[in-house]
Amino acid sequence: MRNSYLGKRIRGGGYAIKGALLLIKTEHSIQVQVAIAILVTIAGFYFGLTKTEWMFQVFAIGLVLSAEGLNSAVEGIADFIHPDFHTKIGYIKDVAAGAVLFAAFTAIVIAAIIYIPYIFY
Repeated sequence: MRNSYLGKRIRGGGYAIKGALLLIKTEHSIQVQVAIAILVTIAGFYFGLTKTEWMFQVFAIGLVLSAEGLNSAVEGIADFIHPDFHTKIGYIKDVAAGAVLFAAFTAIVIAAIIYIPYIFY
């Protein structure tokens, strides 16, 4: 079973879980995002979100965590390839961080659309 299709998928899932746990243990930005995800999840239960609101909230959380994880991977690769300052490496890292910013802004807009009516109306 070790080299079967199913065995390879199970092993791959194990690597993914290991990677997610490494991100949470070692990356401050992911730790902050996980804390925010927990808070908005608690808020979702408190306010009794609809199924649609939950879908958008879970999507936004996944989007931000995925973007943060990919940004960390890009930065790690860039630092490994060229540990000293280099303008092209700086550009690559800035672009990856910009992608996280887009994801974060998207999540903020989704949160505002969901929670403003619950808080102010």
